[in-house]
Amino acid sequence: MDYSWKEKRKKSAFLALENGEIFKGYSFGAKVDKLGETVFNTGMSGYEGIISDPSYAGQFVSLTAPEIGNYGIDLNFLESRSLFLNGLIVCNINEPSNFSSQISLQDMLKKHNIPAIACIDVRRLTLMIREQGSLKGFLHCSDDDVTYEEAVAKAKAWEGLDNQDYAAKVTAGEVYTWNETGKYKVVAYDFGVKYNILRSLAAHDMQVTVVPAGYDPKKVMEMNVDGVFLSNGPADPSSLTYAIEAAKYFTGKKPLMGICLGHQIMGISAGCSCYRLKFGHHGLNHPVKNLLNNQVEITSQNHNFALSMENIPSCLEVTHINMNDNTLEGIRHKTEPFFSVQYHPEAAPGPNDSLYLFEIFRKMMER
Repeated sequence: MDYSWKEKRKKSAFLALENGEIFKGYSFGAKVDKLGETVFNTGMSGYEGIISDPSYAGQFVSLTAPEIGNYGIDLNFLESRSLFLNGLIVCNINEPSNFSSQISLQDMLKKHNIPAIACIDVRRLTLMIREQGSLKGFLHCSDDDVTYEEAVAKAKAWEGLDNQDYAAKVTAGEVYTWNETGKYKVVAYDFGVKYNILRSLAAHDMQVTVVPAGYDPKKVMEMNVDGVFLSNGPADPSSLTYAIEAAKYFTGKKPLMGICLGHQIMGISAGCSCYRLKFGHHGLNHPVKNLLNNQVEITSQNHNFALSMENIPSCLEVTHINMNDNTLEGIRHKTEPFFSVQYHPEAAPGPNDSLYLFEIFRKMMER
């Protein structure tokens, strides 16, 4: 591992995990300390979209690709209005050397007050998470004096993400129009929506209005929309009781589509149970089988919770499964215009194998 970059400018930092493990490295982001849930992302590129995905709120994202920062940040590739992750972990951080870079990754993180640590053994951390599951952690990048023992104690004491409503923390909190043209009027619930989801809806002839996470579904009905979309977002879907009730309200009244957190909300609303995965799915190359046409899609994923394959309610049909671990990746209602997927068909970053799902939503409204 190369420790030679700008040696004199480095500031020592460390990641303390709830299991007592300490990973020592160097700070390259904001000089702050934060608590978070440590997960790993296996994407080989696309860190601009990863760090700006609101679904990472409350988490430390460890990037398994060895060299990060080479192409800097092109602001056009950001997926939300801000950065919501709690911290970034990398093996080697580099200065940008790309014509499209507008700001370095280092300066972007500092601008948004996000701590980051480099030059740690990311491989060992990844294997640890795979074996033990996602781990609560304390990332020390400030000038404060914090002992390893104190940091581990802080990580253990943190409430974590279970039973926490982080969608309320990342939603834009206001109604706004994404695009004004399109044959079909769609309301998108913002639980932490990515911009490329909104772009994809607009590209399929939809006029999109975005509403906050807790928006009254009766007001949506008054808007005379053709369909309702439930977005991705962070943390535990079971804590979003208001969103689950909204999904129940819309079922049978309007065509309904969900992605990621929206998928989990729709499944729970129909009677599915939800559980925490051991270390989640975070990456750009997860194979998913479409059971309706027997084809495989390579997908972009980012979630720590999943709908259970056990006791699927009789009103639902399983449409997609994950080929790595056979977890549930898609459902549709047997009698109502209602379907959802766990993965990200809009990608950004990732492959575009699943863009056809937006066309299915459009045809639902057309019918």
